[in-house]
Amino acid sequence: MEANAGSFDSVNASLREAFTPFRMTGLRVAMKDHEYFVYIVCSRSGTLYIGITNSIYRRALEHKRGEIEGFSSKYHCDRLVYYEGFDDIHKAIGREKQLKGWTRAKKIALIKSKNQRWEDLAEKWGADILFAGESMKGR
Repeated sequence: MEANAGSFDSVNASLREAFTPFRMTGLRVAMKDHEYFVYIVCSRSGTLYIGITNSIYRRALEHKRGEIEGFSSKYHCDRLVYYEGFDDIHKAIGREKQLKGWTRAKKIALIKSKNQRWEDLAEKWGADILFAGESMKGR
């Protein structure tokens, strides 16, 4: 798997996490290869943070809860606006370093190329699901 920039289907990402370490491939279930993500989170004021992880789902939720100490929590970078997937850690690290070396304008252009409205791609990740007739009371 090469970089699959812009695969922003949060439902698929959530499902992928649910089946870790397995990946659904057609009708068969195969052992999941290692997968790494380079991502960009931002604050409401537009501060950008670039990071790397082996679980985009977990890391996005950690950012939302302020569990990542340092720059991202200090500046409230908790909105996932961009990510790319890699099957090779060295490629992911190289891409992270590349993006960190870019100008702010170039980073913004990259985000806008895949997420024009800067939507939080992980906004609903980890949310409780209610079924017909269920109430939020008592949850």
